[in-house]
Amino acid sequence: MDFNEDFLQKPITAIKGIGPKKADKFNKMGIHSVKELLYSFPRDYEDRRNVKPITEVLDNEPALILGKVIKISKSNFVRNRKQILSLWVEDDSGKIDIIFFNATYYLKTFERGKSYYFYGKGSFSHGKKQMVHPDFSETDTEEMKGLIPVYPLTEGMTQNERRKIQRKVMLHVEEIDEYLPSKTLSRNRLCGIQYALEAIHFPNTLESLKEARYRLVFEELFFLQTGLFMIKSKIQTGKAGFAFSKESVDPFISQLPFSLTISQQKVMDEMSKDMESSKVTNRLIQGDVGSGKTVIAAVAVYKAVISSYQAVLMAPTEILARQHFETFKEFFKSFSFRIEFLSKSIPLKEKRQLFLDLQSGKIDLLIGTHAVIQENVVFQKLGLVITDEQHRFGVNQRAALAEKGLRPEVLVMTATPIPRTLALILYGDLDISLITELPPGRKDIKTNSIPSSDRLKAYERVLEEVGKGRQAYIVAPLIEDSESSDVKSVESLYDELKIFFKDHKVAVIHGNLKQAEKEKLMDCFIKEEIHILISTVLIEVGINVPNATVMVVENSERFGLAQLHQLRGRVGRGAHQSYCLLIFASNNEIAKERMSIMEETNNGFLIAEKDLDIRGPGEFFGTRQHGIPELKTANLFKHIRILKQVQVESNILLGEDPFLLQEDNEKAKVRIALLFKKMDNFSI
Repeated sequence: MDFNEDFLQKPITAIKGIGPKKADKFNKMGIHSVKELLYSFPRDYEDRRNVKPITEVLDNEPALILGKVIKISKSNFVRNRKQILSLWVEDDSGKIDIIFFNATYYLKTFERGKSYYFYGKGSFSHGKKQMVHPDFSETDTEEMKGLIPVYPLTEGMTQNERRKIQRKVMLHVEEIDEYLPSKTLSRNRLCGIQYALEAIHFPNTLESLKEARYRLVFEELFFLQTGLFMIKSKIQTGKAGFAFSKESVDPFISQLPFSLTISQQKVMDEMSKDMESSKVTNRLIQGDVGSGKTVIAAVAVYKAVISSYQAVLMAPTEILARQHFETFKEFFKSFSFRIEFLSKSIPLKEKRQLFLDLQSGKIDLLIGTHAVIQENVVFQKLGLVITDEQHRFGVNQRAALAEKGLRPEVLVMTATPIPRTLALILYGDLDISLITELPPGRKDIKTNSIPSSDRLKAYERVLEEVGKGRQAYIVAPLIEDSESSDVKSVESLYDELKIFFKDHKVAVIHGNLKQAEKEKLMDCFIKEEIHILISTVLIEVGINVPNATVMVVENSERFGLAQLHQLRGRVGRGAHQSYCLLIFASNNEIAKERMSIMEETNNGFLIAEKDLDIRGPGEFFGTRQHGIPELKTANLFKHIRILKQVQVESNILLGEDPFLLQEDNEKAKVRIALLFKKMDNFSI
């Protein structure tokens, strides 16, 4: 490791002036090393480049002024016992009152007749122009005038203290060698790292700040994307995988009660080509809710089993895993495949026998929750690994499952629509297939937003549909009522609605129930013994009940668009017209925008784009991809243009030097290795 990298990894106490107490404050903000301090960038900047005449100071707007103190007075404010220090300041244009509360120690700081710089927000009180508790200085120092950084703080820390410490750490910038390849710098017209770090913390001009930001966003995306491309390349070019049988899958396809769509056929062909080749391939199958991803997975299982290999499918919840278990049993009822289910709720005696049968090769397909990755799950000849709703699993969980076999094929399914460019970051080690159409006969779900004051209309629609023999879901954000919130809970809704729907069977399901109870309730709902199911977002993913035609979402403003779309996807799975009714209690503009988007389109990819735009990637993806390094500077939606440029550059660089072995690329490889060091299964 280079000296500069070694120094950057040292604790922040290596910086002069940072003792244990200050270090503890930084530690609370997640800053422990010199590198983390150096790369902890300002959250904003105050533009103090130009001095404003006092007459141009506006209410609630920041301004830098230069004025002479013509009067100093001290007074006590009786009502709240505050001491007030007031400075009457003027310039050639006018006068302003500078106010400090409980700061009479400044009496010795200011002198009448002297001029000072003041920076703060203007305000008006009793016809007077004021500035309360501004920053001030007798001279136009670099701390007072210019583009001044504003940093995240913790309790007991001020901006001035933080800026002084950041200036001290900047003294070490010259020790940092350039680590981006020279060709990457020149091809993309990027500034050097020393310039970028100096300009991001203490920019001289807006142009230098823009250059620095661009460089730092580019490098963050570049290291992440290049690392993921290298992982993908390693998977594909390393030790050969299995070559599955080229025997036709028609015997399986022909016995299905439906025909595959053109899009499904295309994805199936891509997947079959992967499986029949000797290279190991990881493939992501993306498709909107109800697009038919599961049958593609079933084709892959069929191909694996007739090739004398075992397969495993992992789902994020026991409800979804059990549903897959029933679905795959139905798919393969004409074949002598042995399919078993595994979760933590299975009795120990059954588990032991299952483990023995699995290891001896008697089980063809194992379906379960993350219990399938536990250590004592051993396959005889695992050839195919499938994970459903991949965004619910961490990267390392997927890797741990793949490690159960000798370089098996990996198939990943997700119903969370993600724009392709972003998918290359989230799933950079996977090839991507898209199912772009729904099966024929599916009707668009009619969606309406309803203010909470009219929520009775939603329940009248439920009564109407249930009267026709259909079923309904009602979703609420909370399990129990909260004293600090008016948000609906499933418990209070159940108490209220079992009376309203007294002639129908109503049940409640949520995460606090025992697994056996949840399974029994879902089974009753599937068998149409329950007409209305009140639930939390437990039923968000994968639940398939074709007779359910109404989805009611209480406090829908509390859910993201992508989640609302997932919930809506629980209905509309049969031949009957279905409805999604979004009850909202907020009238803010973002809530209104979300409701109108849901009413206007059923297209999951369009909704995903809008959701990213409104909420940003952090909230959109909900749970971060565990193991994939977190982005601190770049924003996947805001910097989409830079991301596209990064992907081009990564491909060019790896085309020239696939393993980054050239001298000019060595430092970049070290940076990528450090970034991915927690991903034990994905070393580069």
